[in-house]
Amino acid sequence: MAETIKIRAKSTDDTVTVKVLVTHPMETGTRKDSKTKKLVPAHFIQEVKAEAHGKVVFHADTGAGVAKNPYFAFKFKGASKGDTIKISWVDNMGNADSREAVVK
Repeated sequence: MAETIKIRAKSTDDTVTVKVLVTHPMETGTRKDSKTKKLVPAHFIQEVKAEAHGKVVFHADTGAGVAKNPYFAFKFKGASKGDTIKISWVDNMGNADSREAVVK
């Protein structure tokens, strides 16, 4: 499976800034295929979650209105350089992926 999540996590003072890029088509289900003229089935991320030290530090319920290859950025406290952050997502078709990154 190709890498679908890219993560950058950087600690400054007591705050960790996380930037996440997810590769995903994010189809709304309302667009027609230009060749077949049939609707392209809805295919979008429903949930994105970030965990540090086994605790959820970011959670987003998303839908079809989010752009292709969504970008998420957030900050949290409670981690420092060398700690691991885990990002995971689940889409409406049951696909899921997760990645871990070390805070720099």
